[in-house]
Amino acid sequence: MIESDAFVQALQDIGVDFFTGVPDSILGGIIAELMERRIYVPAVREDEAVAMAAGAYMAGKIPAVLMQNSGLGTSLNTIISLNAIYQQPCILIVSWRGQHGKDAPEHLVMGEVMEPFLDLMKIPHRTLTEKTAVEDLKWLAETFMKQRVPVALLITKGVVKGLHP
Repeated sequence: MIESDAFVQALQDIGVDFFTGVPDSILGGIIAELMERRIYVPAVREDEAVAMAAGAYMAGKIPAVLMQNSGLGTSLNTIISLNAIYQQPCILIVSWRGQHGKDAPEHLVMGEVMEPFLDLMKIPHRTLTEKTAVEDLKWLAETFMKQRVPVALLITKGVVKGLHP
């Protein structure tokens, strides 16, 4: 398991300097660490967080938006009509709820279609694992800067330490 503080530091080490998003239990440890460092701006909705990240990017920041995968549906119009069209990169740190049909019923549909959904929207993505974390973050930084598009890093339960063991 990756410690939340190490994960946040790794993101900062690759240049991420603006964090926003909507709470989620899988991302709880990361958000708590960001709040402790006073570098997290909470959002009410995922599309609002994506818009705030776009503004941060225009101001010279490297933004990351934290959300659960159901939030991708909520933010899709903003991602496509703002980030993709105007080549405004954004790092999407997405908890993969409902993966393999395991979770609360409201997460199962999006969990099942997560990867095909991202492929259809032409959002490059990778699933973080403890073994490949260094490579995953390197890929994230390179893809974000080279392609100038939204890029998703999927996080499954138990890979990064949450608030509750």
